[in-house]
Amino acid sequence: MADGLNLWLILGAAFIAVASPGPGTLAIAGASMRAGRRSGLALASGMTTGSFVLGTSAALGLGTLLAANQVFFEIFRYVGSGYLLYLAYRSLRAFLSAGPSEYRGRTSTSLRSAYLTGLAVHLTNPKAILFFGALYAIGVPADVTAPGLAIVVVAVSLQTMLILHAYALLLSMPKVMNTYVRARRWFEGLFALTFGAAGLRIFLSRMN
Repeated sequence: MADGLNLWLILGAAFIAVASPGPGTLAIAGASMRAGRRSGLALASGMTTGSFVLGTSAALGLGTLLAANQVFFEIFRYVGSGYLLYLAYRSLRAFLSAGPSEYRGRTSTSLRSAYLTGLAVHLTNPKAILFFGALYAIGVPADVTAPGLAIVVVAVSLQTMLILHAYALLLSMPKVMNTYVRARRWFEGLFALTFGAAGLRIFLSRMN
């Protein structure tokens, strides 16, 4: 490709990072199954926006600078782990407060709240910061032109949007919703464990 860019290699690495199960995909699953398709899509849109912001920052060199700055990275690490632990607390409270027979329908949540949750999950994830910093520092040639960088940012953002919104659509299908209704309490327990483990892992990690 022009400018020495291997766009397919970059997209492949980004696909693995985005599509792999993690706090982001779990947040989309929870929103889609609890509150329906629109909530899941709103949360996915928030995560897509966060991905675009981090990708643009990395393209401008800010992502690498942030990843190299221990103080700023530590701030993001604590904020990110704290937010994931907060999501774990919410799921744990739902797990402890009601059994499957007490389910009364979908949870009411605003699209704005779902969008901001997705944005916060992505922007406060230090692993995402490191990923974008590494992606642009290693996968993009130093002499790349501005149009070449723009192509990478747009391509990665579009791919991220397609993957995350596909998750939201899939997980809000009636069969998936019915499964959640029947096993709501255990899903909440799974969410609590996964968010809690991710939050603790980020809290206890150190930047190498």
